[in-house]
Amino acid sequence: MQKDLGNYRKSYEKSALMEDSISDNPMQLFQKWFYEVEDSEGVDEPNAMTVSTIGKDGFPKSRVVLLKKYTHEGFIFYTNYQSEKGQAIAENPSVCISFFWPNMERQIIIKGKAEKVPENISDGYFESRPEGSKLGAIVSDQSSVIQSRKVLEENLKNLEKKYANQEIKRPDFWGGYIVKPVSIEFWQGRPNRLHDRIRYTLEENFDWKIERLAP
Repeated sequence: MQKDLGNYRKSYEKSALMEDSISDNPMQLFQKWFYEVEDSEGVDEPNAMTVSTIGKDGFPKSRVVLLKKYTHEGFIFYTNYQSEKGQAIAENPSVCISFFWPNMERQIIIKGKAEKVPENISDGYFESRPEGSKLGAIVSDQSSVIQSRKVLEENLKNLEKKYANQEIKRPDFWGGYIVKPVSIEFWQGRPNRLHDRIRYTLEENFDWKIERLAP
């Protein structure tokens, strides 16, 4: 089986990224781009991002998760701490997260260190989730092998009965990570594959060094 994709081509012509139009802080540029993607209404989940980790087997692995908050410190998402990604982060907190917004011909690539958010932050977010999502977080032994879909659904029904008249509290094995960036690269598609790439690198004095990269 084979398929030649050599003729798949697109000319990127929607925007430009120039040094005279960016801020000294990459989080301000991230916010600007995020708002523009939201306003464009061309992406179902603009907060969808790819998280890449290095597993215990030495291989990198990427998966899409949802960004739930960003601050001047970094980017927050939630997961099962005992999942494959959680175990990978415990072993090696150096991760990469990336956003791809094809309707804007943009991507952002972020290298950083992941660490658990304070428990009260995880508690607050867990309380805001619908009951079904809360139970889903509890019932799923994320990344483990299961016998069938039926087993998962039966376990969920049992939990629904158990918590029918009880408050659903966050389990200890579930919570948030914040990725604190050390490098943020903004990529804007341009014609003839001469794309704009601007990289911010965090220096020891906590200033950001700004560099243009060849496409």
